Amino acid sequence: MGLPKNPISPIYITLLVLLTSIGFLPISKPSSETSYTTLVYKGCANQTFSDPSGVYSQTLSSLFDSLITQSSKSNFFKTTSSGGGGGTSITGLYQCRGDLSNGDCNNCVSKIPEISSRLCGKTVAGRIQLSGCYALYEVSGFPQISGVEMLYKMCSRTQAEGSGFETRRDTAFMNMENGMGNGKGFYATSYESLYVLGQCEGSLSTGDCGECVKTAVQRAQVECGSSIAGQVYLHKCYMSYTYYPNGVPKEHSSGGGDGGGGGGGGGGSNRGKTIAIAVGGTAAVGFLVICLMFMKSLMKKHDDY
Repeated sequence: MGLPKNPISPIYITLLVLLTSIGFLPISKPSSETSYTTLVYKGCANQTFSDPSGVYSQTLSSLFDSLITQSSKSNFFKTTSSGGGGGTSITGLYQCRGDLSNGDCNNCVSKIPEISSRLCGKTVAGRIQLSGCYALYEVSGFPQISGVEMLYKMCSRTQAEGSGFETRRDTAFMNMENGMGNGKGFYATSYESLYVLGQCEGSLSTGDCGECVKTAVQRAQVECGSSIAGQVYLHKCYMSYTYYPNGVPKEHSSGGGDGGGGGGGGGGSNRGKTIAIAVGGTAAVGFLVICLMFMKSLMKKHDDY
């Protein structure tokens, strides 16, 4: 049996493999995970738990498992886990930022048990605050503190230049406080290059939430002064603000809004992924057409010989 008149050139095979492999290239998805899983602060009780039988560790692990499971369904959940035989009970809760999707909330809360174990160990109470969520636990009988007790503050070292900053800041704060009356426990808004948000623990009533955020705003005004950014965390609520000299970024500039139970933050991320996939697919098709035309040209030249 004779050889074909025009044997397949190695370059054709190379191009064919290249074109075939395009369909299997993984599409890189942009991720903003670090923007909501960054550690802000930790609070660990001074007293540790004696746990020779391991019951405490098992109860705490069971509690965290319940919190993680629920975090894929809602942005707030509180529960109590009890040890076997009527032993130690531990109460815990998590709260996700109101603009996170349920998926991002779950991802955020899932990070906390390992961080808590590493930073707090077997303390009788602990609180881990990430930028997008927090979780806390405490054994039964642990002393309670006021809902407006300040736990942590962070003020930028950079001070606003020129006059009028504090007036604009206070107006933005007032707009956010008014927005907290939506009953959702979360509100974010922008005003003249300032982005402000506030959030309350899900167990607070609308009235108590408003009072808590009002206290947080007052602490920010006193503690941070003319700082261009600040965060104030009270036991039952928190608020943060950032001044952008060149204008509030697009993802924040749409104005006020609530998270609608934690489902409001995923849309922008998903739209970004959809656009990236569409652009990548278009580029792949264009590259495929160019390569086919190139192959056709090479084959024509080869036949001419």
